[in-house]
Amino acid sequence: MELVTPGIGLLFWQTLVFLIVFLILAGFVWKPIASALKARESQIEDSLRAAELAKEEMEQVKADNEYLLQEARAERDKMLKDATEVANKIKEDAKNETAAIADKMIADAKSSIESEKKAALAEVKNLVAELSLEVAEKLLREKLSDDKSQKDLIDKFLKEVKVN
Repeated sequence: MELVTPGIGLLFWQTLVFLIVFLILAGFVWKPIASALKARESQIEDSLRAAELAKEEMEQVKADNEYLLQEARAERDKMLKDATEVANKIKEDAKNETAAIADKMIADAKSSIESEKKAALAEVKNLVAELSLEVAEKLLREKLSDDKSQKDLIDKFLKEVKVN
């Protein structure tokens, strides 16, 4: 039973050695270990805070980027809309200008055709008058080629004058 129950002297010396080792450790080792643990704990807390701040900054940067992206999209849409409006206005102005030029050309062509038509009609009238005069002259020469027909014509004119 001696192996199971230690003696009093052994317990005393073990307790004394334990207390001496405990006091040495408490005096020289415990404080540096505690301060190192405290420093490590504060370093970990600082790192966690820095990580949280970095996360918040990243979220803010992401939000700012999203805002800038939306703003750029809105500006792009506005520029495209303005460009489309300008292009449509230019196209409409070109159509109107083309229509005006076409109308002017048609009006000029109509007036030119009308003036050429009048000139042609005047020329035809002159030709008809000349032909009529030539035909009348030839008829009169042929009818009045002898004296008897001339006297008959004069008599006829005189009778008509008297009748009136």
